[in-house]
Amino acid sequence: MILAYIRERLSWILLFLFLQLLLLFVAAVDSQIPFLPILYIVFLSSMLFMVFLIVRYNRETKFYKSLRAWDDTFDLAAITEPEHPFEAIAMDMLSLQAERFKKESSIRLMEMEEEKDELLSWIHEVKTPLTTMQLMIERMEDETLKGQLQYEWLRIHLLLDQQLHQKRIPFIQNDLHIEVSALEPIIFQEIRALKSWCMQKGIGFDVSLQVTEVLSDTKWLGFIIRQLLTNAVKYSSASDIALQSELVDDHVRLIIRDSGRGIDPKDMPRIFDKGFTSTTLHQDRAATGMGLYLTQKAANALLIRIQVESKPGKGTTFTLIFPKKNDVVRIIGM
Repeated sequence: MILAYIRERLSWILLFLFLQLLLLFVAAVDSQIPFLPILYIVFLSSMLFMVFLIVRYNRETKFYKSLRAWDDTFDLAAITEPEHPFEAIAMDMLSLQAERFKKESSIRLMEMEEEKDELLSWIHEVKTPLTTMQLMIERMEDETLKGQLQYEWLRIHLLLDQQLHQKRIPFIQNDLHIEVSALEPIIFQEIRALKSWCMQKGIGFDVSLQVTEVLSDTKWLGFIIRQLLTNAVKYSSASDIALQSELVDDHVRLIIRDSGRGIDPKDMPRIFDKGFTSTTLHQDRAATGMGLYLTQKAANALLIRIQVESKPGKGTTFTLIFPKKNDVVRIIGM
């Protein structure tokens, strides 16, 4: 800030220095003017000017220091009251812009809410014929056709579910209900939902839970596990997917390990990016690039850390690290 202030006042400083040098030049040229007294005057005036600059710096930068420390929200109370005309002009313009952005933000939020409500209503309407289709598929006698239709039905169901949670993610804090959640019912419910797909691909599950309960939101935790299991099934074939829980340093860990194709090392930093799909099989049009993105978003809201280990051709391991009990208070307090 000091350098910025000096640059701002550089023309005034240069003018003062020029006047002092001009005074010394005149005293040196004109023999009738004593040089030493003039030099003494220049020295005193320079000292006074330095003190003046320091005092003015503290007064004139107070407003701009608070502006720099401003957290870029709509709350202007954190900015120091302007004391000078130009500061007042800047503050007036900030106030006008803040009010404008508040109105626009409110309008956009209302539009998002309306769009979300319309889409959620549509999704719930679509679920009714999907349920009817499922009942019809279960009564089919042709097992081959039945398995194919169940797989396609499941794909539609998972895509709708993903879209449903995508619209709820921005408002997830309003939807959280932290409680003691039993892991086994959540895991087996998600496994049952993928049963037809797993049977088609010859995939089994090995579940070993040393820790059976966690403090979390049951619905959103189910969504996280669903996305990870869906990925594991999608990229595996004729192998078991292992799920195990353990307690390490007061943190519950849920480990989901598959023996699928794995993740290319160059893709690893981007797997949670919105819309990112694997560069290894980039032609896979079924991938939306949203599953792991939404998983990370939901996990962040629940203070769950996700660790990923993978080797191409040998499988992938996702580890959910749940927060300590004391940290859960932070979620409840949000």
